[in-house]
Amino acid sequence: MQMSEGVEWALHSCLNLAWADGRAVTAGKLAAFYDLPAAYLNRQLQALARAGIVTSTSGPRGGFRLARDPARITLLDVVVAIEGEQEAFRCRQIMRDGPGGRSDVDYRRHCLVSQAMSRADLAWRRELAAQTLADIGAAVERKHPGAPRAARNRLDLPAD
Repeated sequence: MQMSEGVEWALHSCLNLAWADGRAVTAGKLAAFYDLPAAYLNRQLQALARAGIVTSTSGPRGGFRLARDPARITLLDVVVAIEGEQEAFRCRQIMRDGPGGRSDVDYRRHCLVSQAMSRADLAWRRELAAQTLADIGAAVERKHPGAPRAARNRLDLPAD
């Protein structure tokens, strides 16, 4: 399974917004932070807004902010906002057309391959749901204590 680059961009943008201390940051500034295409990042930010992860404000002091506390935004929230809710594995029930297959059987529930893939998907989702932006931010800050200040400076946000 491979996620789109939009997931990485969205996660890093959310982390930078967490360090912006509630101040609005434009899509252009967030894109410039990592030299990303602003129009494409803006689409990711709009998806995050539709999911209630960020809010957007227009105008000269407008931009994006986290919509809720980083401790209440999981990595799974961001992944689902960008990639959608569908499972990575989609059972097409090919066993119906195989030897001994039956049209009256739901092979998504009876196929051991499908069951194994569903368990793996559930484990992956549980791991992402167990980690919040606050968790990641704290880990980054332990390793790089100046990261929040450096992010605010790079985003050209005034000092507190």
